[in-house]
Amino acid sequence: MTGLAAGSAFPKMEVAQLGGRTLTLGTPQGGHDWQLVVVYRGLHCPICKTYLEKLDGLVSDFNDLGVDVAVVSGDPEEKAQAMVDEKALGLAMGYDLSVAQMHTLGLYVSDPRSPKETDRPFPEPGLFVINAEGNIQIIDISNAPFARPDPESIRNGIKFIRANDYPVRGMHKAG
Repeated sequence: MTGLAAGSAFPKMEVAQLGGRTLTLGTPQGGHDWQLVVVYRGLHCPICKTYLEKLDGLVSDFNDLGVDVAVVSGDPEEKAQAMVDEKALGLAMGYDLSVAQMHTLGLYVSDPRSPKETDRPFPEPGLFVINAEGNIQIIDISNAPFARPDPESIRNGIKFIRANDYPVRGMHKAG
């Protein structure tokens, strides 16, 4: 794992997006100057379904703060589409994140426990808030589906950061 650091440049990368488009992680769309990138485990994860549904309900709040919202997984197109269809999501949905891209982002990667779960290695949750300079303002990497930041807390944090010109925190490693 590369271990991306707070305040460092986010490694822009392209992934396929539902609808036949390309989604560039690290490049805000829709006239926004910040981007929130959420990496989810995949269709097999019930916690991800609930999380994405909650995040979807907050997209307009993020957009009002100047933040574009993008989500991505290692799932193939049909599973990403099934996620959107099952939860009626309007999120910008990327798919086919490669294991190499997962490693570039510093994500933990898990192997499926059975074919019922999924048929390929998949990322554990990750969240990145990329500021107008293209740097990582907030980073959260988890090794398990149970630990991930609440989208409302992230929204409130971004609102505070932007209103108060709050700097990137945690730029020095312990030790």
